[in-house]
Amino acid sequence: MNERINRLSKTLGPGILFASTAIGVSHLVQSTRAGAEFGFALIGFVILASLFKYPFFEYGSRYANVTGTSIIDGYKKLGKHALLFYFLITIASMFFVTAAVGFVTAGFLENLFQIEFLGIWTVVILFLICAAILGIGKYRALDGLIKIVVFVLIVSTVMAFVLALVNGPVEKAIDFKPKIIWNQAGIFFLIALMGWMPTAVDLSSWNSLWTLERIKQTGFKPRLKETIFEFRLAYVITTILALFFVTLGAYIFFGSGEILPNDNALFAHKVVTLYTETIGDWSYLIISSAAFSVMFGTIIAVFDGYARSLSRTVELLFKQNNSKSKFQFKKLYLIFIFVHVVGALFVIILFENKLKELVDFATTVSFLIAPVIAIFNFKLVSGKYLDKQSQPAIWLKILSFLGIIFLSGFAVFFIITRFY
Repeated sequence: MNERINRLSKTLGPGILFASTAIGVSHLVQSTRAGAEFGFALIGFVILASLFKYPFFEYGSRYANVTGTSIIDGYKKLGKHALLFYFLITIASMFFVTAAVGFVTAGFLENLFQIEFLGIWTVVILFLICAAILGIGKYRALDGLIKIVVFVLIVSTVMAFVLALVNGPVEKAIDFKPKIIWNQAGIFFLIALMGWMPTAVDLSSWNSLWTLERIKQTGFKPRLKETIFEFRLAYVITTILALFFVTLGAYIFFGSGEILPNDNALFAHKVVTLYTETIGDWSYLIISSAAFSVMFGTIIAVFDGYARSLSRTVELLFKQNNSKSKFQFKKLYLIFIFVHVVGALFVIILFENKLKELVDFATTVSFLIAPVIAIFNFKLVSGKYLDKQSQPAIWLKILSFLGIIFLSGFAVFFIITRFY
């Protein structure tokens, strides 16, 4: 038993980072909005999106454990066109994704510490803190910090969920009329909700990079089943917490007549205030700490994930592996963090006080590119690139086919609805 616990402690890390990345905008903003605006009507779609996306995230961890290389290296094996496609969609989406996450995080930062509204400067300070942490400590700092953040997150979210259940749902306003799902606005929100539920499929490459980095950090190579178990545990927790946030939104907001603001600071204040009014003023610190912990863990993991994945992609596209590879990666990593900060700040200035539009745009883009990345990941673990023994089980392959159909079908449905 002691040996198994010891091996698990050495394996833990990549899955926790995944959970921290996922439990951010998709949960705190989108899941809360889903419950607040539609009650429990969208909870089935939350479950379906989490189920059908699961294989493609797991494949990142599986591929890294078996091959000792990231799934980004695998994209190059599929052909330079696949690697170039991944590079282009990453560049095209990363500024919007980071801007959306940073915008929300800044709002909860101001709310938690009761900082007066500083506009863009709150985001600048937040981004510089993240850049400094990663620039100095990289994965080791990230791994240690995220474990604390996720612990605070789980405890506080479970407490809020239980207290909301005890207090019961909010009384419905007399003139309350529930929103319609199957009109254009409802469909757009549904696609945006599933885009980051639990997170964007193209972020599956981060799992493989973090798996390799954890092995390098500890000097311990887990068995394939241990890597998969660690990821599955984190994924299940992520899905359960998504359902918690939908429930919190439904119990505290749905039918109350309250509208979630479009400004990031006001959104944060509204969410925390209404939670505490329902649960009790004494819970303010718990709720505000949980909300900020969720978002800070997400933003710092997003910075690392994009910088790490782009650095490896550029190395594969334009450089040859050599003795200077480690130095080259470190330099690229720092460059991409800087570029990341500047680009995301520009997007935030562009969208100004349009939180919902920014979040919906970023999540929709993620959903539309998901089928292609899903196909890439499936090909890498079910064909000639992995030995038969390391390939996924039949049930997982079937789920992969269903997932590709699900993602492709909704992407086509969105395009038809949007343009026709």
